[in-house]
Amino acid sequence: MEFWELSFVNYFRDISAVFVFLFLAAAGFSDDGSVSVATYPSIHDAVKANPGRMLYVPSGEYRIDEKIRFDADHSGLYGPGRIVQTNPESPIIEIEHAENVVLRDITLTRPEGKMETDVEGILAADCRELRIENVRILDNRTRSAALSLRDCDGARIENCLVRNYMKIAVDDRTAGPNYGYAFRCIDGTGISVRACTGTVIRGNRVIEKNLLPTPEIKEKYGLGIFVKKNAEKGKIIAQKTWDEEYVNNWHQGSAIIVTSPEKSDRTQILDNTIENAAQGIDLHCDHVILSGNIVDNAFIGMKAMHGSRNILILGNQFIRNDLWSIGLMPGAPSRAAGFEDNPNANVDGGSVIANNIVSDFGYGNAHWIWGDDGVPFKFDTGQLPHNPPLSDVVVSGNILYDPGREAGRKDVPPRYRYAVVVPQGPDGPRNLRFSNNIFPPGRSGISNAEFDSN
Repeated sequence: MEFWELSFVNYFRDISAVFVFLFLAAAGFSDDGSVSVATYPSIHDAVKANPGRMLYVPSGEYRIDEKIRFDADHSGLYGPGRIVQTNPESPIIEIEHAENVVLRDITLTRPEGKMETDVEGILAADCRELRIENVRILDNRTRSAALSLRDCDGARIENCLVRNYMKIAVDDRTAGPNYGYAFRCIDGTGISVRACTGTVIRGNRVIEKNLLPTPEIKEKYGLGIFVKKNAEKGKIIAQKTWDEEYVNNWHQGSAIIVTSPEKSDRTQILDNTIENAAQGIDLHCDHVILSGNIVDNAFIGMKAMHGSRNILILGNQFIRNDLWSIGLMPGAPSRAAGFEDNPNANVDGGSVIANNIVSDFGYGNAHWIWGDDGVPFKFDTGQLPHNPPLSDVVVSGNILYDPGREAGRKDVPPRYRYAVVVPQGPDGPRNLRFSNNIFPPGRSGISNAEFDSN
């Protein structure tokens, strides 16, 4: 074929491709053949007209005043569009009773003046094989969670950004017998997973820039002050706290929480970045791999309690934590088999803490609240007398890096009393094995108890 003939063929092929693209766009399809929401009066209309299909959200802003709801298998949204929920009473997206729903690449947010809410940005319940990928949830400031999964199996939350998810709230603990008071606080959770199995939380960024625990914020909102109090003191509250009607744990919430300790199982929390949280990662679940995460400037780096069993805490970076970086302890729901005629045990332990680095401990925003008595590695007793002790934990190859010591600054004491705290007595942790760690002494030594630090 002559050159001019080849060029002529290529020309018509390219022109044909352009016409096909224009035809698809006019018919309501994106360039890959899926349906575009832009050809419908609203995203809600597009979802209703196309059950079980992926819908393309082109560039631009799409304002809504009711939630977008998915309940059909194989449905979802993707694309560069920005969805703005103007109704603070409603979630942005709700997914229920569906399989293989996908949300990808979209931005979800709320407008100025309506960012504070009591509901979620994304709420998914009773879903299977849900995928939420590269989604941005911005300024959904709620006591609930910016992204919440409940009773899901095989969900994946990957490469998402959750930014500015906290609000001023009241933490009401008057309903049960353990506390008996309510107080003003900063509260909010980035990613919440409740009663789920086989969840993967990977490569996400959970960042708070709006509400930080400063003295000015505490004074402005009266944080920590009781606003309600029962007639009788709760079981696990100190008498001093009850009398003073003030708590210092007014910075509440977690960047990532996996809870429902007797249901949540087989969770992977990998390679996430967390900045300026209250609690970085909060675990109440079994069979977890927590690896490759960076938790910067949270007063608690991570904790596992309330019946958290078989937790692998491997190769994480904990930076500028103030109360503790890694904490394992039983909680109120922890119990032995047979307690109150329940045949199932809910115990804490059988875990490994290895190859983590804790650095700049005590240099976070909350140091002024907790002072120099924080503990980088904390192993504690239970909250109630019936809680079985924490047991069978390997602690190996971890590094505590104190900036004053490493710089040779004897005039800069460490901002922790002990590197490790292990309470003694019959209720204290059992069978903890320490090896090959680098734990510089705190102001009172390496640990309050004897252990083989190698």
